[in-house]
Amino acid sequence: MADFDLIVIGAGPGGYVAAIRAAQLGMKVACVEKEQTLGGTCLNIGCIPSKALLNSSEKFAEISKHSEEHGISTGKVELDLSKLMQRKNKIVKQLTSGIGFLFKKNKVTHLQGLASFTDKNTIKVSSSEGEKNYSAKNFIIATGSSSIAIDAIPVDEKQIVTSTGALALESVPKSLLVIGGGYIGLEMGSVWSRLGSKVTVVEALDRIVPTMDEEIAKEFMKSLKKQGLDFKLSHKVTSTKVGKNGVDVTMESSDNKKVTEKYDVVLMSIGRKSNTEGLNLEEIGIKLNERKSIEINSKFKTSVDGIYAIGDVVPGPMLAHKAEEEGVACVEFISGQKPHINYEMIPAIVYTNPEVASVGKTEAELKAQKIDYKIGKFPFMANGRALTTSSPEGFVKILADSKTDAILGAHIIGHDAGQLIAEIVTTMEFGGSSEDIARICHAHPTTSEAVKEAAMNIAGRAIHI
Repeated sequence: MADFDLIVIGAGPGGYVAAIRAAQLGMKVACVEKEQTLGGTCLNIGCIPSKALLNSSEKFAEISKHSEEHGISTGKVELDLSKLMQRKNKIVKQLTSGIGFLFKKNKVTHLQGLASFTDKNTIKVSSSEGEKNYSAKNFIIATGSSSIAIDAIPVDEKQIVTSTGALALESVPKSLLVIGGGYIGLEMGSVWSRLGSKVTVVEALDRIVPTMDEEIAKEFMKSLKKQGLDFKLSHKVTSTKVGKNGVDVTMESSDNKKVTEKYDVVLMSIGRKSNTEGLNLEEIGIKLNERKSIEINSKFKTSVDGIYAIGDVVPGPMLAHKAEEEGVACVEFISGQKPHINYEMIPAIVYTNPEVASVGKTEAELKAQKIDYKIGKFPFMANGRALTTSSPEGFVKILADSKTDAILGAHIIGHDAGQLIAEIVTTMEFGGSSEDIARICHAHPTTSEAVKEAAMNIAGRAIHI
């Protein structure tokens, strides 16, 4: 007889949510986590600590640079980085401890240690207390992802850091090079720029955030430049040399010109890879793709019966909320239910200031698919709430089918973008049109009115522009 109905490997957003949902459905569940704390990358060294630093650095910049316009005199504003980090750590501890409470509440067995399969029905969990085998009827692999490393840029988490090291710097570097113009690099670059670093972003492509709508990406880079970030597009880093006084970084442009520059700290942020090593997956017959992610079917089943996989270890966007949805859906499939995830409706957000949020198709994708569409835009400069909160930057952009008016995509750059996108996601999920949003009463004054006006503008009837 198996020890558990289900063992979940990994206690990140996908894993711990799957474990709790399985317990709700009456399964006897265990969740294995190799780290001492629960919550995975997201809660410990990812989403949560980075958002804590983004919030603190935003407040620092607001008080330092913008208090006068509100008639508030502050005098000299000083930064205590250690207290800022203490606040971040306190938030992380509160949330990770909360998962332990939820496990106890739902009778989920927490197994601390490193898991690996001995056969398709059994895992070995290794910890400081030794090794022990556990069997289960089903397994879910939810081991997440880690930063991609390359030999030319050896990470030491002191002078050359990943996002992990960037979240724990003990002093504000005078200069910071961010390698990679994606979400994580731009967020961390924003943090240290606000706190006083001279930040440069180097990107191999000719634009930042390549999966984003191009118009939004251009506006985004223009905003970050105004904040003091520099950009070297169409450049790639070919080598680094760490010294006592910084890191010498050699870069090569697309026209083969080389330049060497010195930076105090270098942040490696060129993407993430699935954590599939050490699990003995291929030895028990689980198929991996060329990127070493686990191949699954539409019900999250791997090539081995009774073993499933979710989140960053499977193909698709590496997003915590995607992993959570997959965790719930996977468990419900195992229990015989028929859940559904619409991958076209998973929003993506960059938590800079302004924030950037998107869902659905970009203009480039619609053009490539030869879909006729209309555009509705509305600037926050014309929104009363945005003006009164000193956040008039950016706009809402909605793309709708020319014939049916169904919303095909939405892209927002602005202070509340991450919150505002939810209304559009909900409307799209229920097959709604731009007119549906346009006909709904939105409270005044709120930034959500910009969404309504953008929807109205699909038909050319926005009121305030």
